[in-house]
Amino acid sequence: MKRLLEFLGFLLLVQGAGGVVHDLSDERYGWGLLRRFGVLESYELYASIAMIVLAIALFAAAESRQEG
Repeated sequence: MKRLLEFLGFLLLVQGAGGVVHDLSDERYGWGLLRRFGVLESYELYASIAMIVLAIALFAAAESRQEG
C-alpha cells in the first residue's frame, strides 16, 4: 500500500508541476491531464496547485504507513 501511495503521489506531482509550468509559460500544446477536461477551462493553474498539494499529502500518508 505504501508503494501505491508513493506512485500515485509521484504521478500527481509530475502532472501538477507540468500543469503549472505549462500555464505560466503560455505554451500552446500541453501534455498534462488537466488540458483534457473542459470543466477546468480557466482554472488549470489552481487545479495544478491542488494536484501538487494532494501529492504532498499522499507522500505524507505513505510515510505514516508501516510496512509489514
